[in-house]
Amino acid sequence: MTMLEELSTAAAEAVAKVGPSVVRIGRGGGRGCGIVLGDGLVATNAHNLRGEEALVTFADGRQAIGSVVATDVDGDLAVLRVDTAGAPAIAFSDGGADVGQVVFVVSRSGAGGERVSFGMVSGTERAFRGPRGRRIKGSLEHTAPLPRGSSGSPVVTADGSVVGINTNRLGDGFYLALPADAELKARLSSLSSGESRTRPRLGVGLAPAHVASALRRSVGLDERDGLLVRVVEEGSPAATAGIRQGDLIVAVSGTVVTTADDLFDAMEAAGEELRITVVRGTDESDITVRLGSSG
Repeated sequence: MTMLEELSTAAAEAVAKVGPSVVRIGRGGGRGCGIVLGDGLVATNAHNLRGEEALVTFADGRQAIGSVVATDVDGDLAVLRVDTAGAPAIAFSDGGADVGQVVFVVSRSGAGGERVSFGMVSGTERAFRGPRGRRIKGSLEHTAPLPRGSSGSPVVTADGSVVGINTNRLGDGFYLALPADAELKARLSSLSSGESRTRPRLGVGLAPAHVASALRRSVGLDERDGLLVRVVEEGSPAATAGIRQGDLIVAVSGTVVTTADDLFDAMEAAGEELRITVVRGTDESDITVRLGSSG
């Protein structure tokens, strides 16, 4: 058997094993795909949703309205409750995927039919920005082309094991998926139980360090590394604490911050309160912020 014949056989087996568990999310051409988690439950990317309900198209062409159980917007995951009518649950891998391993993407078109593409795992532990700019770490990078509307579809190995959920297109032929590891399974379990994931938020718009330095230099102030506050949302934790437009955030709980990721990491670890060091003109001071959450 030639290599092409082997790939063709493996692709057909992947579709046969995983295809019945892959659904379409949205009307017409749809917005994306999803996977059956179990009786009455479907998982998809949070960015595929536009409200509290979504049309779900199953492998047999049946359609049903699903309602949102819970979401993790910053992690780009959501779970819907819908009549799955015996559609089989997806089988996640117990291992993972290695760089160089052949993988397939099984998605569903707007008409309900399966689509399959193949490529290989090109990287692991990659990071990208979620729907609201938060960094999503530990992602699986692969080269299996994603037709439009394939986000939320599974990444499958030659033996039919699901090793990821597609979520992001890098361009230049590379794609990212949430790896089917213990953390993902735990998140899906929590979402299925109705526990939406919320992340701490300040409620500010920021400019990066190089922009902050250039602006300070242009008005005759000493250059400082930090994040320039360009917008403060009314009623946000930052506004309540007294952070103002034009403040330069230089440290969080004593740790220097120069990127938005530094700030997000500090917020994740902080608990309910955060001590933010800001420079306002030439004055430096500490501001205690009681964090809110982004639903």
